[in-house]
Amino acid sequence: MAALGGCSILSGGPPSSAITLYAPDVRVAPDPAWPQVDWSLAIARPTAARMIDSPRILVRPTPDELQVYRGVSWAQPATDLVENAVLRALEDSGRMPAVARLDTGIRADYKLVMDIRRFEADYAGQAVPSAVIEINAKLLNSRDQHVVASQTFLQAAPSAGTEPAQVTAAFETSLTSLTNALTGWILTQQLDS
Repeated sequence: MAALGGCSILSGGPPSSAITLYAPDVRVAPDPAWPQVDWSLAIARPTAARMIDSPRILVRPTPDELQVYRGVSWAQPATDLVENAVLRALEDSGRMPAVARLDTGIRADYKLVMDIRRFEADYAGQAVPSAVIEINAKLLNSRDQHVVASQTFLQAAPSAGTEPAQVTAAFETSLTSLTNALTGWILTQQLDS
């Protein structure tokens, strides 16, 4: 961990004028076991703490410390990355008649709300971090807004090293796995249209 303290890629060093943007390319292959559903879904913009709802790439070098990588950023806030990944996976699955963002105004049978609890590179006492993503997802009936299903998803993918490019590649892996699990969970719910 001593090597991490002297690492110039974390916040706290002299400012750099060049910023590298990372945009995870999350593609989920539809699982043949996923059922066809006859109900539609609107996806609400995910909620998250202010540090997460930001384009800054968070790193947790120790359990009680949260920093950001210097000179790098997500192309979008983490909340948008998650929303886009889930929307794309559901659209590409071809398993439901309609899925769209809530603000598009479609009349959907159910609404997906997500709270992003973690979206960070966590060292957890190791020499290299893991990309950790934790999301609580709820499906709500659009007619009366009652929760019909709820589950928390946690995914961690180890990074190949400490460089930002390696860490963001681990985030892509982690977000792809989590999106796959979340999409399968949504499609296998026994809901009525």
